[in-house]
Amino acid sequence: MVVRWTAYGRGDPVTLVVHGLGATAGEARIPASGLAGTRVVLTLPGHGTAPDAPPGYWDYARIAADVREVADEVAATRAVGVSLGSGALTRILAEQPDRFAKVALLLPAALDGPRDTRTAAAFGELAAAVAAADADGGAQLHRVLRAEVPEGADVGDHLQQRAAALLRVPEALRALPERYPIDDAAALAAVRAGVLVVGATEDPLHPADTAEATAAAFPDARLELLPSAAPMLTHRARLRALLTEHLR
Repeated sequence: MVVRWTAYGRGDPVTLVVHGLGATAGEARIPASGLAGTRVVLTLPGHGTAPDAPPGYWDYARIAADVREVADEVAATRAVGVSLGSGALTRILAEQPDRFAKVALLLPAALDGPRDTRTAAAFGELAAAVAAADADGGAQLHRVLRAEVPEGADVGDHLQQRAAALLRVPEALRALPERYPIDDAAALAAVRAGVLVVGATEDPLHPADTAEATAAAFPDARLELLPSAAPMLTHRARLRALLTEHLR
């Protein structure tokens, strides 16, 4: 298996946490903070201590299969996914509607169709910056990532860590914008789990209308839209409150 996972805490319930593309180790752990029981933080290939992704890896079906394998191995009954992780969990629920009792989908980036023009352009800009890093020493990538951070936010060395993470996954930045988690959102109508969907109002990579469409596809879903371009950085306390309330 090319994914890795680390468990924190102990006892039931067991919650699986799946990060987004290019997430730093610290970002990957944010959704696990404050949750009861055992939190299993999964690390996708090309991230953290996991090996680099094999060629052709970046497909939602392949990623979802790896996530489901870990979920079964640790007997997770609940799950939290961020961006790419959200897409993998959505794929699992479409294929196995009763797999989890509760799910939180943070910053869904796609659902059952191509990304809109603005989102595709934002992905393209990021991919181009990563491709140019050898020639410009990462200057363009730093500018793109700096623009993601709200003015005045103190992020320490986050930009350097995120740049390093993205430089390991250039193939993913090229492949994923052309793909989406499921073919038809109607498949999610069979899901009976309680679902929390958290979106952002100012994030071009994670449009609010994608979060709205994702929430609308589930029979039992709650939608929260946060007024930010980077809620994982600016609204950590609110995210933690939403997650602990939903998953308690």
